[in-house]
Amino acid sequence: MSENAGNPQMKVGYSSELWNEDLAPVEKEERTWSWQNIASLWVSMVVCVPAYMLAASLIPEGMSWWQAVFTVLLANTIILVPILVLGHAGAKHGIPFPVLLRASFGTSGAKLAAMMRGVVGCGWFGIQTWIGGSAIYAILNILTDSALVGEPIPGLGIDVAQLASFLVCWGAHVYFIARGTESIRFLETYAAPFLIAMCFGLLIWAVTKAGGFGPMLSSPSEFVEGGAKEGQFWQVFWPGLTAMIGFWATLALNIPDFTRFAKSQKHQIVGQAIGLPIPMGVLAFIAVAVASATTVIYGEALWDPVAITERMGGVAVVVALFALVIATVTTNLAANMVAPAIGFANLAPGKISFRMGGYITAGLGIAIMPWKLLETTGAYIFTWLLGYSALLGPLAGIMLADYILLRKTSLSHDDLFKIDGRYSYSGGWNPMAWIALVLAVLPNLPGFLSAAGLIDSVPDIFVAIYNYAWFVGVFVGAVVYLVLMKATRPVTASVAS
Repeated sequence: MSENAGNPQMKVGYSSELWNEDLAPVEKEERTWSWQNIASLWVSMVVCVPAYMLAASLIPEGMSWWQAVFTVLLANTIILVPILVLGHAGAKHGIPFPVLLRASFGTSGAKLAAMMRGVVGCGWFGIQTWIGGSAIYAILNILTDSALVGEPIPGLGIDVAQLASFLVCWGAHVYFIARGTESIRFLETYAAPFLIAMCFGLLIWAVTKAGGFGPMLSSPSEFVEGGAKEGQFWQVFWPGLTAMIGFWATLALNIPDFTRFAKSQKHQIVGQAIGLPIPMGVLAFIAVAVASATTVIYGEALWDPVAITERMGGVAVVVALFALVIATVTTNLAANMVAPAIGFANLAPGKISFRMGGYITAGLGIAIMPWKLLETTGAYIFTWLLGYSALLGPLAGIMLADYILLRKTSLSHDDLFKIDGRYSYSGGWNPMAWIALVLAVLPNLPGFLSAAGLIDSVPDIFVAIYNYAWFVGVFVGAVVYLVLMKATRPVTASVAS
């Protein structure tokens, strides 16, 4: 009996260990996402609590409002380059991220490489779901005058209403997972205008309440002559820029998961060029402006939108918290669920579908009990996840070098699904890619361990290198991979089938 007997749509010669309908190239007639859909996807991912606070985090470091906004804009313009390049692979070949990984890491090695990205997504999924559940819990207590607040459940540390709110938010995610990728596109498209309106509504509320922008336009940078941090601008700018890039470094890897549904290259390029840097810049400005206005309204700068909503009165609180729930769900589905779900499907395509991978991701979101993580190590977890994302730079460098410089954007679709094809390398593993990955991670490792608080201190040189972690990882990974591949395994023509 042939290996594809149970999968009539699978081509002869394909391996059930590498193929299922969710991993197969999307046919051209099924590529229905326009640039508006892709731009809406990005808007829905951008508008979330962590992204809102990105620019805000630069102000306490000494930047003026325009320096913070500029840093965010520059970072997102830089990360847009690998996003567009790897997005090109999705739009051209119709393949998701784990399948594209096979060209560089091997048909088996790609499974581990994809899960490196997926693990970060699982962590964020649980944390963001808890944030959304917390907003629901706050709404319920506002409507019931805190009647639902109860004693913590033994072993869990949260009360019944908190658990129920978390599960409601979790259930909303599961609903869209069950309905598939098209339902996610539908949600992102229709949620985007609402989220944009809510952001500007928050800005209008704050400025009106404060009677103006307050000290925002007049507060100088602390790096100017006579400032508290005179001459230290670059010491803050480069780590800040790297952190901003690291925020979307994970999406830069698995963007083919979405662009494979794009109608054309034009649609994916225009949609992403409009959808990422512009909304991020606008959100950064709103975050700084609102925080500045809160110094007038409340006597202190509030950078957390949740903290701001807690100070509001009347129906505005409920509306703002509802918007926060929508923002959390839209961001979580696209940014933190799709990659792990497809990554799990790639581990055992014959047994795990995209939908089942989504259920596994959702299950892990409960199992990690994110409220306990945030209760004990909130800042640490965010530092860890953002740092881990920055360390994925080597993975991006290897993929970019392989797809653009080595293969000139050409891939053999058939070989991507064969255990004995050109991408099988040595038993399904490409040792050159893994050597390049390790060598590219090593320079950043000491600084990362120090930043995560796992070791007390490291020499200043490693701190300096870690300030440029993403750039170092991409550059070293790409160069080492190209050198090793050209020296040991000249690439033959890879014609897309």
